[in-house]
Amino acid sequence: MPRVKVISRNFMDMVAALPAAKLDRLYDSHFICEAVLRSLTPVPKKYVLQLLYIDIAVPAKSMEEWVLSDGLSKHKVAIDRLLQLRVFIEVSDSRKKEISYRLNPKFQSQLRKVIVNGGAPPREPMPPNVAVRLPTAEELEKYALRQWENFLLQLVSSGFEESTSEPFSPFMLKICQRAGLLSLRENEAPRLTENGFQFLLMETSSQLWQIIREYISTAEDRGIDAADLISFLFELSFHATGQAYNVNTLTRMQLKAVEELAVLGLVRFQQGMKEKWFIPTKLATSLASNLSDSSSRKAAEGFVVVETNFRVYAYSTSRLHSEILRLFSRLEYQLPNLIVGGITKESLYKAFANGITGEQIISFLQQHAHARVAQRIPSVPENVTDQIRLWESDKNRVQITPAYIYNDFPSEDVFEAACTYARDIGGLLWEDTKKRQFVLRSESHQEMREFIRRQNVASTNRK
Repeated sequence: MPRVKVISRNFMDMVAALPAAKLDRLYDSHFICEAVLRSLTPVPKKYVLQLLYIDIAVPAKSMEEWVLSDGLSKHKVAIDRLLQLRVFIEVSDSRKKEISYRLNPKFQSQLRKVIVNGGAPPREPMPPNVAVRLPTAEELEKYALRQWENFLLQLVSSGFEESTSEPFSPFMLKICQRAGLLSLRENEAPRLTENGFQFLLMETSSQLWQIIREYISTAEDRGIDAADLISFLFELSFHATGQAYNVNTLTRMQLKAVEELAVLGLVRFQQGMKEKWFIPTKLATSLASNLSDSSSRKAAEGFVVVETNFRVYAYSTSRLHSEILRLFSRLEYQLPNLIVGGITKESLYKAFANGITGEQIISFLQQHAHARVAQRIPSVPENVTDQIRLWESDKNRVQITPAYIYNDFPSEDVFEAACTYARDIGGLLWEDTKKRQFVLRSESHQEMREFIRRQNVASTNRK
């Protein structure tokens, strides 16, 4: 049966897109099997548990009887998802001409062990007397946030001529290039692309997923098997947040991955007298469950207040927030815990030129609205949102079309013949009969040149 192409919107979609052989190899790990089961919606999860201790294939028609008639659409979606993940294997019976499904033997075996024996941790944490001075949960969360903000700050600073942040490491530069966030030309500094500007206004979960997706996609270029990397990332999500784990328990590939992910705040390293250990943050332990493009996420703590006079007040000490607001507003002054600016026509036109849309700006202001205004409906004044949309529509009223202008025709007949031909091939944009000139789309230029050449040849032959 041909496999359905899967677009990777989350971690499980990327797993589903792997070749069958690599998927089966992934299911040698009970961490993967647990993570896949957790990711399933109620209907496919119910099917997996029902077939867990059945070793023969179950006919598709029999499974359809498990649901009411109005639930058939959900049933088909569930079966498709289980087939994509190779949790279900399709079995065809040529004699009875029917299709049956059974659980993937590897997946079934690993899940049975987990249910009977309980899931063992990936590795044992280091004893408290060895791993001393561990950060508190609050300190670890601040560390993760600081690392992630530093990464975004490097990215946002690439969008301005005066960049004050540290340059990207070659590794992260390649990831951002692959993701389409940065463009790099010869003898020039990296520049933020339209996708990069849009990326900065996304939710953190969507941003992180996009980076991790490219990180996995570039694994083969670094000599790492993508299936092995995905397996380790799932394994990492089963570690306990805040616990210390000895780096000596990692393979070379795993150690390299942990060192690279530390840049994004997924783990933190600490060095003792003799031992070195890594400490997973919440970003790492929530990899399997939270990495998704879905917008159904817990709202970030708000800090922005927008007034009806287009003034913007951001109660924040973060330099990143200041740089992001500068993408679409004019900053006037900054106090220790307050950023003051305004949304102007010029600042928005600059944002639109960089590829940021009006809806993205409005969504950012709504998602980050301060708690004092977040409960209002709307949280951003309507006259502000309407004006943003109007200014965007003004910007989009003029369309730029590459074209050529034709003039200096020797006679009215030659001009009319050329205009008629341009109209017939769909390339005519504008004409002025009195001045004998017209504008032609650039893609029709070559055809028009050939037409005029033929006309000149024919005119010369007549003479």
